[in-house]
Amino acid sequence: MRLNQYIAHHTQYSRREADKLICDGRVNIEKTKATPHSLLGANERVFIDGKKIVPKEHFTCIVYHKPKGEIVSKSDERGRRVIYESLESKFKHFIYVGRLDFASEGLLILTDSTPVAKALMESDLPRTYILKINGSITQEMINAMENGLISEDTSAGAHSKSKIISMTFAPFNSYKILKNDKRYSKIKVSIAQGKNRELRRFFGVFGREVLDLRRISYGFVHLNALPCGKKRFFTHEEYRDLHTFLQNKRDKKLQKN
Repeated sequence: MRLNQYIAHHTQYSRREADKLICDGRVNIEKTKATPHSLLGANERVFIDGKKIVPKEHFTCIVYHKPKGEIVSKSDERGRRVIYESLESKFKHFIYVGRLDFASEGLLILTDSTPVAKALMESDLPRTYILKINGSITQEMINAMENGLISEDTSAGAHSKSKIISMTFAPFNSYKILKNDKRYSKIKVSIAQGKNRELRRFFGVFGREVLDLRRISYGFVHLNALPCGKKRFFTHEEYRDLHTFLQNKRDKKLQKN
């Protein structure tokens, strides 16, 4: 683990703040002053201002109902509101699991554990969304949801500054059409990854604009009735399911080795 990552994982400091602490000479690895190029060896102790960092044996996870108009980031160069301005200061070092774009809302998981965040982000746990699109849902769109799609031009649903144009869309895990009308339609979909604006790009291929996008679940974690702009801690059942998920992931890794 990189030194700044270790500090961010086990303290209230962000990685950027950890980098500054290191540059200011306030960090030691054992009795040696750390530098930006220092590598952290196994079982080595890290000190900030002479105080030993005690590694966390437990982790905390929260669910945040992100509203539209917030950026999932630590900061924004355009001065837009970021999620950490809505969360209490004690959560400023928490890591977000995946993203929701500026115009989207819904369930966002944050945790103080880098390994947990990484495991969840790299998983194929289904991400479920409710979408409102302009226009009707056609048979061509249904075929693509069921069989997958390769498109050389997904610019219709992409961010204006995105350099990603072509994209391969895997078959959706599931979908349920809630309303199908020539003016606008609603659909509930589950996908396994959630790549860069994937759903907006997918429907953009068919000339449809996603008017509303709300994530309602991420694997075994559900938004339920959590009000927009509010947060809650994982429930006992969600922690149980998370530990089971992590153990299964470790077991699979051991089997491969």
